[in-house]
Amino acid sequence: MDMDGVITQTTEIHTEAWKRMFDDFLQNEYGPDFKPLAIEDYKEFIDGISRFDGVRNFLKSRNIELPEGLEDDDSEKKTVYGLGRRKNHIFLKLLEKRGATKYEDALEMIDYWKKKGMKLAVISASRNCKHILNSVGILDLFDARVDGITQKEENLKGKPEPDIFLRACKLLEVSVGQAIVIEDARAGIRAGKKGQFPLVIGVDRYGDGENLKEAGADMVVGNLCELKGQLI
Repeated sequence: MDMDGVITQTTEIHTEAWKRMFDDFLQNEYGPDFKPLAIEDYKEFIDGISRFDGVRNFLKSRNIELPEGLEDDDSEKKTVYGLGRRKNHIFLKLLEKRGATKYEDALEMIDYWKKKGMKLAVISASRNCKHILNSVGILDLFDARVDGITQKEENLKGKPEPDIFLRACKLLEVSVGQAIVIEDARAGIRAGKKGQFPLVIGVDRYGDGENLKEAGADMVVGNLCELKGQLI
């Protein structure tokens, strides 16, 4: 199960943080006639992937070239890592101010699946995954966690590559053929299909159902409780 947008309501905070960061950068670089980051830009180029890959993808979509820089670059540096760090600073400030919340249907289904004996892994491209789960009191609900820190430490490729889902299978000690992917991002859906998982479910929280289907989702639900009684 993906975290942002499936289990926790942090997608809006992420979206705002990305928009603030990129709009400020673009305005400073190109003046008042700059083209701001749109919600479609976020969904297509940023959502569901690691922070720095999101920077790279969006810049590429605008034909903007910046140096990679170093991972410890200051947030004021005009580098991929500098912009990524700037976005994270904005996100953490917004998170502290507003807090993360949980989707009740996700909690209901996690409890339902655990009672049925299903093993559950939480997936996130975010390096803030553990902090967010702990802040809403659900860190211990999962049998495994693969996040942005895992991705960096184990040199896993980010979505739309299936590496983090495959790593979760190993941690859960289940085969790909026994696993189900639940995602709300197009990149995550593509990763599930590329990993040849037998069932990839899209969660449509924000009216993106058709695009999730186009990305390869085998089915799309608006509420996870629609899956009750269907998977096992």
